[in-house]
Amino acid sequence: MKYTNGAGGYSFTHPEGWAQTGKGTQVRFTDKLNGVTVDSLHATHAPTPATARTSDVKRLKGAVPAFELRAITSAKVPGGSGVRIVFRRNSDPDPVTGKVYRDEVEEYIVFNAGRLVRMDLFGPVGADNVDAYRTMAQSLAVR
Repeated sequence: MKYTNGAGGYSFTHPEGWAQTGKGTQVRFTDKLNGVTVDSLHATHAPTPATARTSDVKRLKGAVPAFELRAITSAKVPGGSGVRIVFRRNSDPDPVTGKVYRDEVEEYIVFNAGRLVRMDLFGPVGADNVDAYRTMAQSLAVR
């Protein structure tokens, strides 16, 4: 299904039936242990692997429980250009069981038209989310 965030200046396609939360420029869609979080902010240039290594990794280390960097690469999606950071983290505790899962996250940081969009695609380590992730990342449009 197509989702458009007017305040954030972006849109993308997400799997049907996923629960939506968020406000303003941020949105989160989840289904069981899988999800995507997207946010945007104003910026003047596209990130590079070098700038991601110095600024974004520092941001993630300070905010993400049990952060473990796996890879940083250049990324180009239809919505713009930027970087893809792959990392692992501990999930938030399950509200019913309290169980914490080890997530693998693909964070796309894409720049276009003065806007930087961060798209975090996440699910348990080893889960087969390739098709859903590809659909969301390749449908990301930034205006």
